[in-house]
Amino acid sequence: MIRTSHVGSLPRGPELAPLLLARDKGEPYDADEFDRTVQAAVDEAVRRQVEAGVSIVSDGELGKVGYSTYVIERLSGFGGHTPRKPARDLAQVPELAKKLSHIMGSQEFTRASAIDKVALINLQPLHDDIRRFRAALDRHGAGAQAFMNSASPGLITAFQPNQYYPSHEAYLADLVAAMRPEYEAIVAAGFQLQLDCPDLAMSRHTGYQDLTDEEFLAVAEANVEALNAATAGIAPEQMRMHVCWGNYEGPHDFDIPLEKIIAVVLKARPATILFEAANPRHEHEWTVWKQADLAGKVLAPGLVDTCSNYLETPELIAQRIERFAAIVGKDRVVASTDCGFGTFAGYGKIDPAVAWKKLAALRAGADIADGRIA
Repeated sequence: MIRTSHVGSLPRGPELAPLLLARDKGEPYDADEFDRTVQAAVDEAVRRQVEAGVSIVSDGELGKVGYSTYVIERLSGFGGHTPRKPARDLAQVPELAKKLSHIMGSQEFTRASAIDKVALINLQPLHDDIRRFRAALDRHGAGAQAFMNSASPGLITAFQPNQYYPSHEAYLADLVAAMRPEYEAIVAAGFQLQLDCPDLAMSRHTGYQDLTDEEFLAVAEANVEALNAATAGIAPEQMRMHVCWGNYEGPHDFDIPLEKIIAVVLKARPATILFEAANPRHEHEWTVWKQADLAGKVLAPGLVDTCSNYLETPELIAQRIERFAAIVGKDRVVASTDCGFGTFAGYGKIDPAVAWKKLAALRAGADIADGRIA
């Protein structure tokens, strides 16, 4: 059976988002209430994923305010708030940017910078995430495989700018040591480790938009080297990585083409690669994967768009699967999503009910493709 999965984050409900944002801002909150609310949300998320036919499920990242900035509660050395540089494509269409903000909500989380030496100080939030996920799997996840997300070293540098270290490489070196215990703990718990790596694509037109392509690729190379060093003790088959160009409905006309970054992406150790393949800016790039050396890699293309509430038909999903199965065989294809359904608390365009329908459509499309591919 062709497996299905998704990128990780699922919509956080109105009960959970305020608690996550309060904790992120250092405001008072009831720790017991927080744990109960997150546990209930993870239970429901696992149940709904299994019900939708998802083969490889996650905890929805529901205990985190966001997929990247959560690290500031686990690592020392971060402080302040640095406003994000507008994405290069949205900067040219300011009225659209305002409309998107009204539709998707505002990104209210803290965007700290590295202002001192970065080191691991508190891994308890991870152990709490693992405990809640394991409990939900025991109750609702019979037969499902499981993965848990973690920020890659390069992603952290992209969202938490360097204001302390003498170089990007020096910053990465401390992040390797700081994040390695998180990565190893996730695998030790029996989950696949997913490294989130939009720094290898999206950052070209966001944080690194002032660099040349060549300069950006040098940064990306350093980021992959750091990821490989941090995961040196983990088998590639136990890891997945996600590469994307930004989970927002903008023009994306400054996205760096896949053909320019694929050589760097393929140097990363994780065996499974999740990437955008459904939205209008990147669906055509399946031909780039066709031309690449994919020895040992499993492709998890995004087959449904996470920026649109249009519901893809199972037949369309099956056709998209067939493209990639023709490249690597159906046993090395996982039907996935372009990005997450809830990358940050209180922020996102996809209606939760539509998210579950999209995941069910993935299963239906995978079943169609499975029946047609020898």
